[in-house]
Amino acid sequence: MSEQETLLSIRNLKTYFVTDEAVLKAVDDVSFEVKKGETLGVVGESGCGKSVSCMSIVKLVQGGNVKYEGGQILFEGRDTLQMTEKELRKIRGKDISIIFQEPMTALNPLYTIGDQMKEALKNHQKISDRQARERCVEYLKKVKIPMPEEMMFRYPFSLSGGMRQRVMIAMALITSPKLIIADEPTTALDVTIQAQILDLMNALKEETGSSCIFITHDLGVISEMADRVVVMYGGKVCEVSPTDELFEHAAHPYTLGLIHSRPRADFEGDRLEVIPGNVPSLNDKPEGCPFHPRCRYAGKKCEKEFPEAALLSEEHKVFCWKYCGGCE
Repeated sequence: MSEQETLLSIRNLKTYFVTDEAVLKAVDDVSFEVKKGETLGVVGESGCGKSVSCMSIVKLVQGGNVKYEGGQILFEGRDTLQMTEKELRKIRGKDISIIFQEPMTALNPLYTIGDQMKEALKNHQKISDRQARERCVEYLKKVKIPMPEEMMFRYPFSLSGGMRQRVMIAMALITSPKLIIADEPTTALDVTIQAQILDLMNALKEETGSSCIFITHDLGVISEMADRVVVMYGGKVCEVSPTDELFEHAAHPYTLGLIHSRPRADFEGDRLEVIPGNVPSLNDKPEGCPFHPRCRYAGKKCEKEFPEAALLSEEHKVFCWKYCGGCE
């Protein structure tokens, strides 16, 4: 992959939470890339490090106990981990926009939809109030909100979850960002509204040419949205693959578990398959491969050492001792 094709490159990222009792390795040596114009899916169970990895891109994981222990996050060649807060504010919401997980709480209930949208726009562009209002109405139309002029004067509490999510998408796109981070944007929505939102995001992404990181635990959503997929578990990357290849030739035992446990139209049994056990807590992570306590193939080496990447094809790699001769 050439540098010209790469918009974002995360290299050996380590985001830790430091407490008096322990160092909690939420993201532990994670690397992946986002190409220009593509949608990268990041998938895994809750607590696997998906959101912390992606929020680290613009250092939104903050607090006295947060430590960016190592790595680089190169956005258009510049390391965001080395940027000052002033420099980060120039790209947050402008070059990199975020659609947050919970539309019911992401909008400020004290301000109208119009005020919040105009603020997002005027923070990054020299634009008159009238021009900002016209641009906001234009983007509310793009996300198919009825009566957008009236919507500008309404408060978030008067909108349904689906309408609020459309407003969040409009706010994320209004500055024409180069990268959109969508953190499980359809989790709180019913399946009909979810399908509408996914179709809308796909259409707007094609129109704007933005790249997207789509974070979710839902493989069905991934199959509809993503060009490539990063599977995460225990703060580490397990597998990286083009979407079609992942569903046809998944390799990591965790990825196979996720695929086999999802409902299918041709399912004829009484119970779905399950992955035994639970995601480990951050203060009780196992040594070696974090998935080994739940893995049917685990051997002695899996318990002691995390594997190097095994390349299965040009763009498909898996981090598993099964493909390195270690599961014995």
